[in-house]
Amino acid sequence: MKKIINTPKVAKPIGPYSQGVVVGNMLFTSGQIALDAVTGNLVMDDVRTETHKVMSNLKELLAAADTDFGNTVKTSIFLKSLDDFPTVNEVYASYFSNTNFPARDTVQVAKLPLDVNVEISMIVEIL
Repeated sequence: MKKIINTPKVAKPIGPYSQGVVVGNMLFTSGQIALDAVTGNLVMDDVRTETHKVMSNLKELLAAADTDFGNTVKTSIFLKSLDDFPTVNEVYASYFSNTNFPARDTVQVAKLPLDVNVEISMIVEIL
């Protein structure tokens, strides 16, 4: 049985999808971008700030499902430019303990929703 996860602490989806879906003890998040839930505006001052906002949105979504980054099994990172990889990687890594990194893929894509620079989705265990 699946359970839909939506929280007002993360901006509403910009399409016909849920913020996250729990199946069994696994949370599958939709890709998060740097949308601010309060203003509805993108937070895109620079890629560092943008990535922090994406990770903050994911943190809120994980909390809504009673889990956290420590239980993350897999992440997918989509970048407008792999030139941003070092900065995104540094910010991303700061949200995990240095011995508990999940599996991950990072790819450059031609275009992302709302022309953002970074989008991240996760698969997270719920204990």
